[in-house]
Amino acid sequence: MEREPEVYARQAGYRPIDARLSPRFAGIRTFARLPHVRDDLSGVDVAIIGFPFDTATSYRSGARFGPEGIRSASVLLRPFNAHQGVDVFEALACVDFGDVTIAPGDTVITYERAQADLVAVINTGAFPLVLGGDHAITLAELREVARVHGPLALVHLDSHSDTWDSYFGQPYFHGTTFRRALEEGLIDPARSIQAGLRGPLYSADDFEEPRRLGFATLTTDELRALGPAAYGELVRERIGERPVFLTFDVDFCDPAYAPGTGTPEVGGFTSAEAQAFVRSLAGVPLVGADVVETAPAYDGPGQPTALLAANIAWEILALVALRERVPGGGERLAQGSRSDGQTAGNGGERL
Repeated sequence: MEREPEVYARQAGYRPIDARLSPRFAGIRTFARLPHVRDDLSGVDVAIIGFPFDTATSYRSGARFGPEGIRSASVLLRPFNAHQGVDVFEALACVDFGDVTIAPGDTVITYERAQADLVAVINTGAFPLVLGGDHAITLAELREVARVHGPLALVHLDSHSDTWDSYFGQPYFHGTTFRRALEEGLIDPARSIQAGLRGPLYSADDFEEPRRLGFATLTTDELRALGPAAYGELVRERIGERPVFLTFDVDFCDPAYAPGTGTPEVGGFTSAEAQAFVRSLAGVPLVGADVVETAPAYDGPGQPTALLAANIAWEILALVALRERVPGGGERLAQGSRSDGQTAGNGGERL
């Protein structure tokens, strides 16, 4: 049954606090000053979820404070996205679910605990938008989203491919996430694309390995030459009919714009370029997303990294709002179609 999403959101009553009535520096820090709702998600389109975990970080820890920092910076967000022409919080009933349960120092137990919280959200049909946390958290999210939708197309914006087999002898690390996801059948590499790869490498094999695994990849130089519009078209061509999980690592941007991260890589994109690449994904069938690796302790004056992460999350919400506004596109996410087909283990290419 179709519904009028804007009316639905208003009736649900899930709206941010209006900064014209209550100052931004007042109140409890939730994402975009949305209501904190955890027990009853009936009528909720999107749940913002914190995942404060950084045990799997290889260099600078601190992303455990990422959700807190992003929420703090998000008080500057307003409802209307002028670029996409959509009032995000009129089109969508959004809430801040709070943080998942974790076990500091133990990645495997953290996955178990976090997945128990994530499944409670996803089973309601709400779209999960997760704030990290290091990139190891994405594996837990993919497990629960793929449980509903089947193998996913991964759209990955990052300076690292995170497809190493192990790190310090550990299979679950923030540099191994997408190899594990592929092995578990959670993502279809033949329908996935990683973009923004760069930096000093351990060997030339670091760029070749994700291609051997079946991913399409773009280095930072290749993505910059391609531009946002062509990138968006390439993604739509690549994903086919697969439901899409979007993951954005803030080190996609140059440390001049995003210093607050665990493994910064120079030569990256500006904040404006990052927005443009995310905006180019309008129309992509998103079923889940995250923004990861914000480490506020290394952020500069004025919280540029946390502010970037908050705005990227808001741009992702706008993408979801655009899909909700399409006639017939307002069905609950739990009813999304599970894509059939085999998960490919090869067929990667350099684009």
